[in-house]
Amino acid sequence: MLQGALSVDLLWVLVMNYLILFLTVVHFVALSGLALYGVHRLWMLYHWWQYTKVADEVKTVSFAGVWPQVTVQLPLYNERFVAERLINAVAQLDWPSSCLQIQVVDDSSDETCAVVDRAVARWRERGINIVVQRRDNRNGYKAGALAAALEHATGEFVAIFDADFVPDTDYLQRIIPYFSGADIAMVQARWGFLNRTHSWLTKLQAILLGAHFAVEHQVRYRRGLFFNFNGTAGVWRRSAIAAAGGWQADTVTEDLDLSYRAQMQGWRFIYVNDVVVPSELPLTVNDFRGQQQRWAKGSTQTARKILPVLLHADLPMRVKIEAGAHLLANFGWLCAALACLTLYPALLSRGNFSVMQVVLLDVPLFILAGVAILLYFAMYAAREYGWRSLLWLPVLPMLTLGLSPSLAWSVMCGTVQRGGVFARTAKYGVHGKQREKMRFSVNLSSVKADHRLLLVNGILVLYSCLPAIYVLQRHEWAAIFLVVLFPLGFLLVFFSDAVALMHRTSE
Repeated sequence: MLQGALSVDLLWVLVMNYLILFLTVVHFVALSGLALYGVHRLWMLYHWWQYTKVADEVKTVSFAGVWPQVTVQLPLYNERFVAERLINAVAQLDWPSSCLQIQVVDDSSDETCAVVDRAVARWRERGINIVVQRRDNRNGYKAGALAAALEHATGEFVAIFDADFVPDTDYLQRIIPYFSGADIAMVQARWGFLNRTHSWLTKLQAILLGAHFAVEHQVRYRRGLFFNFNGTAGVWRRSAIAAAGGWQADTVTEDLDLSYRAQMQGWRFIYVNDVVVPSELPLTVNDFRGQQQRWAKGSTQTARKILPVLLHADLPMRVKIEAGAHLLANFGWLCAALACLTLYPALLSRGNFSVMQVVLLDVPLFILAGVAILLYFAMYAAREYGWRSLLWLPVLPMLTLGLSPSLAWSVMCGTVQRGGVFARTAKYGVHGKQREKMRFSVNLSSVKADHRLLLVNGILVLYSCLPAIYVLQRHEWAAIFLVVLFPLGFLLVFFSDAVALMHRTSE
């Protein structure tokens, strides 16, 4: 009997040891994936720094009385707080009214419809060619709405603005001249941020999204690599949309999908860093997470759809490599989540840290998987917003670590699912540090934070404390700074979800 019990105990120990060893391997593979991402960020940073010394080319052209026909499409869905602001801005674009058509592509099911109808009627009375396009369903979501509206478009060029954008009056005057060649399919402007100073969250988002445009887009464009239309603040040549297969709804990032299909056919894209279109950033962690989940899932779906064709296409190898890095970038969320969840078994398997292990393994991975990525955003933030903007930067790794499990789940869903629900990101019409408590409270009723999500985040907070406790018990003081980021990140997300849930249940 005793011998049998010992055999069971020994088997259990062996199984646990092998499991811990396996999770340790997963941990370092995930860190290696993040390190590769960090190397790519350093590559981007190096080339961006070179391009900051070169002024952007400014296109000016005289239309000599022959102005191109332009259609402006405004896809909306339940945007009662910002719909009128957008319509007013677009109706005042400096372009001959006889050559401008505005389509309000409204799939709304709430009071947004009334807001849209009043604004459209007012501008039609002033002679603006503006119409409302509505469907009796939401088939295909944004992609379906744009495709349906395109059938009634009259423009040679199609500009698209999401509900939270406010283009300047000279937008078309500055963008259309870039269509100087017949092979130019799309011109993308940079996003600006109306409410960057609203909170710590919007400041961080401005750095994350700002770097995507000013660094990534600029480097890819200047080096002749593929980059993408961002769904808004860009202008398409209508014939290019049709030639590339039109808007398709089998991914939830229809903009990324169409961009790659067009460029693989030989169409050229242009990025204009000097033309900035102000937009509104999500105000809550939950809204930000929802936006990132759609982007993570959609880019993974696009990678699954596009990469097999792209890799066999007659394209330079450097274009293929960078396209792979671009389309697979969201797998960084999966690597980050795996690194978080396997940290504790990795610590258990290693026991005491030897100096050689630290020098040859831990330090290089920490520099590439952590410091390099943070440096990338720090350099951009310092140049764009000044050194004071770096004060909130230490919160960035906590926020990304805390969100990594939910975004990793979106990546995994994107590997097996086609299409899906296009979940809108809530907009509140907020500028700067403005606080609009009534609007904020009303819209919080639509957040998706629920008790299950709160429970999962709570478990992650407790679990992520184990590595910190382990390190403290072993007096490994040098590792404290690193391991404490994990519980702080999950605690940040847990607190945000708890606040959102309290607001929802109190209404």
